[in-house]
Amino acid sequence: MLGTIVNVIAIICGSLLGLLFRKGIPDNYKEIIMSGIGLSVILIGVKSALSSDQLLIVIFSVIIGAGIGEFLKIEAKLESLGSYFERKLASKSSDTGSFARGFVTASLVFCVGSMAIVGALESGLTGNHQTLFAKSILDGVTSLIFASSLGIGVLFSGVAVFLYQGAITLTAVFMKNLLVAETISQMTSVGGLLILAIGLNLLGITKIRVGNLLPGIFLPLLYFAICTLIA
Repeated sequence: MLGTIVNVIAIICGSLLGLLFRKGIPDNYKEIIMSGIGLSVILIGVKSALSSDQLLIVIFSVIIGAGIGEFLKIEAKLESLGSYFERKLASKSSDTGSFARGFVTASLVFCVGSMAIVGALESGLTGNHQTLFAKSILDGVTSLIFASSLGIGVLFSGVAVFLYQGAITLTAVFMKNLLVAETISQMTSVGGLLILAIGLNLLGITKIRVGNLLPGIFLPLLYFAICTLIA
């Protein structure tokens, strides 16, 4: 849970700073900071992707997972879910600086995304919190920007992040007891490739639908289960 706790603290600190700078942050500062974060995310993704030597399993997991995710349209459904909650909750107030709009908008940005899922899984499976630490920096900067324009509601989005990512991490901890180290490293490698894609998207180099790649993380687990049954 350490990664999630740090993530929440970053959101709170960023929100408090944003409330102090209600006039907003210059765009040139936002752009260069986001570029730095994007490069850092790529570095973490590359490092995680090299966790396993079983490259064929990793490659097939990503490819097959991409087909499954595209068929299920996971990315589109995540976006639709975010839009649905924003329409239902944030639109109750016409004031764009209202508590409700700030809370909902920030919660959706911080929770409905691939990095939250991959990072929380990695944290629970391997005890490696680097992805969530990087996400903490990203969310801290984003919450600063949001709070400067949307108000104090952004601060309380940390509660949603804690519950959401915490639940995923605890589930992954339970799963870890059922896995061998080799399978965990394969899942970590697949997750690392997804994190790399997120970094490329942050830099505007690509527009990869990372949400549709998420099933690939769990395919090494399926492969392990099949091999166990056959054996």
